[in-house]
Amino acid sequence: MAPNNPNFDIQSLGEATIPSPITVSYFTPDTKRILYDHDLSRLSEHCWDKGPPAAIEVAGPREMIYYDPPKTKAAIVTCGGLCPGINDVIRAIVMELSHRYGVSNIVGIKYGFQGLIPRYGHDMLDLTTELVKDVHAVGGSILSSSRGKQDITEMVNVLKRMNVDMFFCIGGDGTMRATELITEEILKRKLEISVIGIPKTIDNDLNLVDKTFGFDTAISEAVHAIQCAHVEAKGSPMGIGLVKLMGRQSGHIAVHAALAQNDANFVLIPEVSFDLHGEKGFLKALEKRLRQRKHCVILAAEGAGQEFFCREEGKIETDASGNLRLFDIGIYLRGIIEEYFKNCGLEVNLKYIDPSYTIRSVPATASDSIYCGALGQYAAHAGMAGKTGMLVGLFRGEYVHLPLKEVMSGKQVDPSGNIWMRVIESTGQPMSMKNQ
Repeated sequence: MAPNNPNFDIQSLGEATIPSPITVSYFTPDTKRILYDHDLSRLSEHCWDKGPPAAIEVAGPREMIYYDPPKTKAAIVTCGGLCPGINDVIRAIVMELSHRYGVSNIVGIKYGFQGLIPRYGHDMLDLTTELVKDVHAVGGSILSSSRGKQDITEMVNVLKRMNVDMFFCIGGDGTMRATELITEEILKRKLEISVIGIPKTIDNDLNLVDKTFGFDTAISEAVHAIQCAHVEAKGSPMGIGLVKLMGRQSGHIAVHAALAQNDANFVLIPEVSFDLHGEKGFLKALEKRLRQRKHCVILAAEGAGQEFFCREEGKIETDASGNLRLFDIGIYLRGIIEEYFKNCGLEVNLKYIDPSYTIRSVPATASDSIYCGALGQYAAHAGMAGKTGMLVGLFRGEYVHLPLKEVMSGKQVDPSGNIWMRVIESTGQPMSMKNQ
């Protein structure tokens, strides 16, 4: 869901007065923008006397920059869960700042925001071009990561003591919220520290962002799991391959992996509710499939079917990042399926595969690596221009600057949209597995 009254103005630390040292075929002016809403019917109804329609600032190198490169210090932090491509982003930022702008003082904050809290005792890491030149070949983060809230005031104190000019934050929804608070504290103190976010959520569920990095890799790795599940399912009579994939609030990975491989017979996602029992329920549909074809592959996003679990009243459990702790739908389905067919007197051979940590820990695929490189480069351009309180992202095929406060998680698969229709056609599962 997009913002109702979006404000896409990007904050700046001040006037950029230093000529950029980089050589490019063109510079991107701040006035270059793309329309937020390109629906012609709505644009024709826009009241121009109230100002121009909402538009988003395009990313790119600026002709004039805010910081004097030899005197500039940058810091990079990675927070939250691991995701393919983190090291690619780190590498791109360091290479762009060092080789193109001439910034030689770049430090890495170890173990997420904990690294800015002195009591944890984490060391800093000098990020040189020699250190980062090959890091894109390995998964994870060379800076490591952590979850959990840290004191905003204390973190800004450390950034000030370190004389940091640009602070690059790589993380998910929770990290971007913290990054916004850090920006507010910096601006309140009138400190000249540019804060730039690079959004990281493997689930691809950020509003206003076409695609988050790591998503392409997640699909590619999920396809391998589906292939294995299909082999296992066909390898025994009445074989079932059950694969649980990431997707807390959205089924983007499950849906796109199903379309990429075309071996799945059922795709269960948070956006589409289903019944387990009854004549139109999932278990009856699964039984019909098995009796007809003798094997079946099921994909379940981790956030699917949470309505089948009972929470103690008033007891809400969250992880260190504040995310609701989900019940394990994969384990639950495995038990329910085995019990159902035992009661039916039908012997099934179920193989359960959960590749979640394998998927998020691998190096980025080629397409993701290209995307991460661009995000890192555009983040460096924004920081050098004195932009702050923003993140870089892809919006309708264009790299743009988006205010942190306007971007949040919540982008879901549309159950009445084209992508879900294609999944139904590909799998052959019923349009609805609800009894009513």
